[in-house]
Amino acid sequence: CSFDLHKGEVLALAGLVGSGRTELARLIFGADRRVSGTLELDGKTISIGSPREALDAGIAYLTEDRKELGLFLDMSISDNISMGVLARDSRAGGLRDFAAAERRASKAVADLSIRTSSVQANAGSLSGGNQQKVLLARLLETEPKVVILDEPTRGVDVGAKSEIYRLIDNLAKQGIAILMISSELPEVIGVADRVLVMRDGTISGEVTASQG
Repeated sequence: CSFDLHKGEVLALAGLVGSGRTELARLIFGADRRVSGTLELDGKTISIGSPREALDAGIAYLTEDRKELGLFLDMSISDNISMGVLARDSRAGGLRDFAAAERRASKAVADLSIRTSSVQANAGSLSGGNQQKVLLARLLETEPKVVILDEPTRGVDVGAKSEIYRLIDNLAKQGIAILMISSELPEVIGVADRVLVMRDGTISGEVTASQG
C-alpha cells in the first residue's frame, strides 16, 4: 500500500469498514507494529516504532474513538489540551507551570471556537463536536507537520461538522499535511484534494477534487 501526502494537502482515505484504513493510520503513527515497508518525511526515511516517536517526528493522530482512547472525560479541558506537551509546562524540579498551561488552553479554546464557560470545566461536559475540537487542540499543541484524522466528524452534529471541516481547511492552508479517514464520502469529496479508495488493505482507486 503506497501513496504520497504533500505539504498543505488534504488526502482522504475512503472505504468500507474493514478495508484497512484505520489499520494503516495506526501503523504510520506507530500504535501498531509495522513488519515491512518504509516511511519518508521531508524526503528522508524515518523509523517510527511508537506513538512517542511519531509525535517527536511531527506526526499526530486523532483516534476514531475519542471517548475510549482519546479524551479524559473527568479531567479539565485545560489538562486535556496540555496532555501531549506536559514537558513544556514543567519547571525546574519537575513542577508544572499551571498558569502557562491554562493560557495556552484559553488561546486554543478561542482559536478553535470551543464552546465552554471555562477551561477548567470537565471535558465530559462538552458536546461531541466540542470534545472533538479539544482533541484537535491537543494535537496542534505538538506543532505537527502531518495530522492523521480518523473519522473526525463521527458523532457530531451538522454545525460542528462544518466547523471541523473549516478547521481542517485552515490547517492545510498553514502547510500541515492532512490524512483523513472518513465514511462521509460526499462531504469528504468537498474537503479533500484527493480521495484514495481502500479495499482489503490496498489502494484500489483515486479521485481528485476536480473529478469530484
